Amino acid sequence: MRLVGPGAELVVRGLVANVASPEALLRAVAERQDRQAFLALFRHFAPRVKAYLKRQGADFAVADDLAQDVMLKVWRRAAAFDTAKASAATWIYAIARNTQIDAFRRTRRPEVDIDDAALVADSTPLADDAVAHGERQDRVRDALATLPVEQATVVRMSFFLHKAHAEIANELSLPLGTVKSRLRLAFGRLREALREDGP
Repeated sequence: MRLVGPGAELVVRGLVANVASPEALLRAVAERQDRQAFLALFRHFAPRVKAYLKRQGADFAVADDLAQDVMLKVWRRAAAFDTAKASAATWIYAIARNTQIDAFRRTRRPEVDIDDAALVADSTPLADDAVAHGERQDRVRDALATLPVEQATVVRMSFFLHKAHAEIANELSLPLGTVKSRLRLAFGRLREALREDGP
């Protein structure tokens, strides 16, 4: 069918109202990219979709933009329409609802600028934290000084020099079990010392 002359609009409207169902028009769009069928769908559904979107809370301009977007999706996705699952109207209104939800999410969750200075963590410790950290270090140092030399040595090598237990055993010419045993004893003593000294 061609749309020519002043009566063409009536013929197109007649397709939706009398001649062809919206489902048949969608099939024509899906199978042949039939522009006349799409125009009939557009003229029938675009104002209704826009009114639906306004009832859902969209203002006039947003509803107009979203209705255009919905109808573009109808054109692009017509092949996905399945008459066994829904009517044409139900399918189109589902696209409208999802399009509005997506638009709402975009406005509520703006993209984050990772270079925004407000999002960069302050590397300067708070004065209270710095004092507490310094006190903790002093307590640990004092507790380490109370350990026997052989235990203090394996603790320093393990935690301050980041050496593996096997590496410590090799360097000190000790069995691995002895290194682990000394660390275990040292931790027990350190725990006790720190518990007695601090809150």
